[in-house]
Amino acid sequence: MTDVVSLAEALIAAPSLTGAEAPAVELAAAWLRERDWTVTLQPVSPDRANIWASRGLGSVTLSTHLDTVPPYIAPARVGTQLTGRGACDAKGIAAAMMTAAQSLADEGEERVDLLLVVGEETSSDGARAANLLPATSRYLVNGEPTEGRLALGAKGSMHVTVRTHGRAAHSAYPELGASAITPMLALLATLEELELPADPLFGATTINVGTLRAGREANIVPDVAEAHLMVRLVGDPAIVREILGRWALGRAELEFAPHIPAQHFHTMPGFDSGAVSYTSDIPLLEKWGTPLLFGPGSIHVAHTPHEFIDIDELRSSVSSYMHIVRTLLAS
Repeated sequence: MTDVVSLAEALIAAPSLTGAEAPAVELAAAWLRERDWTVTLQPVSPDRANIWASRGLGSVTLSTHLDTVPPYIAPARVGTQLTGRGACDAKGIAAAMMTAAQSLADEGEERVDLLLVVGEETSSDGARAANLLPATSRYLVNGEPTEGRLALGAKGSMHVTVRTHGRAAHSAYPELGASAITPMLALLATLEELELPADPLFGATTINVGTLRAGREANIVPDVAEAHLMVRLVGDPAIVREILGRWALGRAELEFAPHIPAQHFHTMPGFDSGAVSYTSDIPLLEKWGTPLLFGPGSIHVAHTPHEFIDIDELRSSVSSYMHIVRTLLAS
């Protein structure tokens, strides 16, 4: 598996849904050990670990995540594409980073580290743990599918739980109860009316209603309903919390999870650039150096049944990562 496509294919074949990343972690760690990297497995939770691989005193760290969203999709080469879960988000990227780091090591460059984390797709517990490691790098090159552009910045994110209450009753006598779903649907229907913050670089704040849960059985009037929102932040989260607080006042309870802030990134000449709307682990890895965000593939096919990465783009990204590292080391 010295070829980046073969390595990416092997990583995709190793199931690693968030919370059960061990097969991919073990494969990547074994690949690095076979090539004389010093591999540290940092426990994150039972049977889950980050990989920190080094050859010396790292000045630049290449980092991405090994976990994927469900469901598992096996790899396949279809024409010019490598398909499967994680092809672009982010096992193809991990393979490109590992291959680039190894190629640099073969040239005698030992100032590059690799940080492959777990848990990015949910709570980013891997990144939070990795920030406790004694990092030495001056620059962190994080990998997400940016279509081969250096990202100028990324939106932040904030999870919000909306909860409405009713009164349970037998469905044959609905007048004795009060459905919690009715006020929830009425409230969610007004989300698009909110005037949310916008930013010249990032664009508009957006809110996605990701899940809606209510009721126990069809013959019971539901007494509780919950909606889970994902807010893509472009600035101060306190402003959004205040807007949502007014929106829900007297109609629902709100529960806010810790947020990840919007962030601006380091760039360099010779690359196209632009902002991205998704969130990465970068804000949680501040001890690893000045951040850059770069990767092959498109976020538009990530998390879909048809996730893929173009094979030529995957191969060329190895050279791109090597160029980025060399430029940063020379700065």
